Amino acid sequence: MSSALGLAWCPWFYRDIVFAEAMLAGVGFWLGLWLWFPVHPITLAQVLSPTFLSLVVWQPILEELLFRGYCQGRLRQQSWGQQCWRGLTVANSLTSLLFVAGHYLSHPPLWAMAVLLPSLLLGYCRDRYQSVYPS
Repeated sequence: MSSALGLAWCPWFYRDIVFAEAMLAGVGFWLGLWLWFPVHPITLAQVLSPTFLSLVVWQPILEELLFRGYCQGRLRQQSWGQQCWRGLTVANSLTSLLFVAGHYLSHPPLWAMAVLLPSLLLGYCRDRYQSVYPS
């Protein structure tokens, strides 16, 4: 069950240059977003609030387990789900589209589409390391 959800431990992923480049791309994106749009600082009380912790800790963990762990893991078990195009598996692509559709239900369309590239990248990590831990 744990391998089907992508819970296999892979202690070496952080040494991989592909993973390091992915993390740097994420930092660059958020830095650019921070420089482009005005930000409003939040207080420590807000950071420690149950709402904030739910939004930035618990919901992302559950999303990764559901989409990257369960959905992508199940699709990857199919022979057609393992087919690749430029490093992206069919399982990753379908899971990412499903992830965008899920965000489309509760977010503006542009914001929902904005999760496609990070989703494909996290799905690539799931395929590369056979684990959701890097995600």
